[in-house]
Amino acid sequence: MALHTQILGATPDGIEAAAAILRGGGLVGFATETVYGLGGDARHDRAVARIFEAKGRPHFNPLIVHVPDLESARDFAVFSEAANAIAQAFWPGPLTLVLPLRDDARLSPLVTAGLGSVAIRVPAHPVAVALLRAFGGPLAAPSANPSGRVSPSRAAHVMDGLSGRIDAVLDAGPCAVGVESTILGMVGAPVLLRPGGLPTEALEAALGMELALGGDASKPSAPGQLASHYAPAAGVRLNVAAPLPGEVWVGFGPCDGAALSLSQGGDLIEAAANLFHLLRAADDLAGAGLGRIAFAPVPDMGLGRAINDRLQRAAAPRP
Repeated sequence: MALHTQILGATPDGIEAAAAILRGGGLVGFATETVYGLGGDARHDRAVARIFEAKGRPHFNPLIVHVPDLESARDFAVFSEAANAIAQAFWPGPLTLVLPLRDDARLSPLVTAGLGSVAIRVPAHPVAVALLRAFGGPLAAPSANPSGRVSPSRAAHVMDGLSGRIDAVLDAGPCAVGVESTILGMVGAPVLLRPGGLPTEALEAALGMELALGGDASKPSAPGQLASHYAPAAGVRLNVAAPLPGEVWVGFGPCDGAALSLSQGGDLIEAAANLFHLLRAADDLAGAGLGRIAFAPVPDMGLGRAINDRLQRAAAPRP
């Protein structure tokens, strides 16, 4: 049976109403600085199972646990000296750490996909932090969209994909970063599990080492590792200097004739913030008869690495 999905304002009353829904085992879409997350109580199996059901998400794909501060994170994960230093340097912010799970964490095993590690982060968005404090516990919160589809950077995107499947959306406007968090594995030697909103170069500078991209798409140890992900309905071609007939061309920098542009000025921060919104807009144009989406080249540096990672997954063959 379809739910009536409320839209709540990012006011004290709206935040408290969202927290009450979460305390009752419900699901709430809420803004972070990266994208909108789909929050549910990370300690309760039924709430977490509802996240998977709403998204149509494979149960072997772990979820990120959101907490309001580093001290709260220590209740669920084991921090080495190196992990503690990274957390202090980059939290709150668009960084997820995959760390050993505490024996007494009392998280639903559905959150960790039965693994001995947990993906955890402290968001920087003031509304997300206010919601976490009002709720008073950890929230499992993957991106608030149907699994494998384009991530939501606005409340309207959440409603487009999940209206009738979740209880509410806490509308705090567009997300500033626009791509998901960077994921750093620190169960053993540091490994980059997903490029994201924190440039990899910043982590490498803090760690004093280059990071290899790790992970197994067939057995994800963290979210966002599936080979095909973030996919619009239309097919996607990448690194296109000039589109073919019947393609919606999305430019970056000067691209005469592009239907849409990630950033006309070639600004990677602007491009990251626009990425998922423009994927949706291009998909709408393609559905109106243009057929396919073609993306201009994006420099593979800084936030460009996260943008290209998402575009490569959007263009991958569908399962």
